[in-house]
Amino acid sequence: MQERNSMIEPPIETLLEKTGSKFSLVIVAAQRGRQINDYFSKLGQGMGDVLPPQVTSASHTALSMAFEEIAQGKLEFVDTVDAVDTATKDE
Repeated sequence: MQERNSMIEPPIETLLEKTGSKFSLVIVAAQRGRQINDYFSKLGQGMGDVLPPQVTSASHTALSMAFEEIAQGKLEFVDTVDAVDTATKDE
């Protein structure tokens, strides 16, 4: 596998199409990056409660893996503000 420069791949435009805003991208990537770090830190300790990385990656950082997962559509997230607004309107 060829090592990639994570500042270029995946392109920011692709990531923004998936998340809708820079703020959402930062939040989703940071949360998933922490989950990936937790997964690797708990390896060998039995079954964990954290989902392993969903992409095969040459990246060495959890954040880069999170960006790749977002770009490939492996993560689903809900904008909770929009979800709350929609639920409130339905009532």
